Amino acid sequence: MTELRMLGLSFLVLAFTAFGNAGAVDKVVYGDDDRLDIFETTNPLFIDIARSTAAMIERSSLTEAGENVVITGETLEQRGICASAKFSQQITAAMCSGFLVGKDLLVTAGHCIKTQADCDAYAWVFDYNLTTPDKSEFSVSKSAVYKCKKVISQTLDRATLNDFSLIRLERAVTDREPLKYRTEGKIATNHPIVVIGHPTGLPTKVAAGANVRSNENGYYFVANLDTFGGNSGSAVFDAQTGSVEGILVRGENDYVYDYQQGCRVPQQCTNEGCRGEDVTRITNVKALIQSALDEE
Repeated sequence: MTELRMLGLSFLVLAFTAFGNAGAVDKVVYGDDDRLDIFETTNPLFIDIARSTAAMIERSSLTEAGENVVITGETLEQRGICASAKFSQQITAAMCSGFLVGKDLLVTAGHCIKTQADCDAYAWVFDYNLTTPDKSEFSVSKSAVYKCKKVISQTLDRATLNDFSLIRLERAVTDREPLKYRTEGKIATNHPIVVIGHPTGLPTKVAAGANVRSNENGYYFVANLDTFGGNSGSAVFDAQTGSVEGILVRGENDYVYDYQQGCRVPQQCTNEGCRGEDVTRITNVKALIQSALDEE
């Protein structure tokens, strides 16, 4: 994913040129910016399900240090985002987001992992988050870092805009539970939802205060989620039950240039404005749904 893609290529450009690339990731803030760090999150359900979300990070950003792995990256400000912007001093290491759906199964966006070469190039890291407000260095246990073993199913369809990958990790995850997910039907229009992932590569952010805006398309629904590049592959949950409803895949421009400050700031839309953020329905990941049915 290139710097330009992470910082806001327009949706029109994406629609004509980049849907097949790893850059269909533009997002935006709707209404108030509802993104919270883990230490700011008070809902115990959100804290619990966040443990089963992961960051897709290049191996060059990971350095082993004893029993831990240190994560490095430029801050938002170093990447041209205004110092006044939320989270401007935090590092941006993640390229995409993903979430655990089986002991060794993870779902992300199809434009994040398209081939086995993509699978081999990145690590999946749990616990890349802020649990205290003064955290400035990021390291996780070696046990929280996983290689991608195999792409089980991948779709990036221009006709339907279906966008997902189901991958197998190198080993089973034993210290956190796979997430529950919808296997049939669809979420109701206006239902409250929450997204958990890594906007612009930041440590885990929980963004609630959103709802399903448009629900007619059978392959994806549209929502007013506060998401950015790096959120691609994030789990979108029913905010009441914590069940996964879909995969965040694309949306509105995320950053715009502020000529007074000489840097970029998050684009602001009303909750009803702009184009909305597209969420691939989890029920479209047929290989995952079939595995769930086989276990019943």
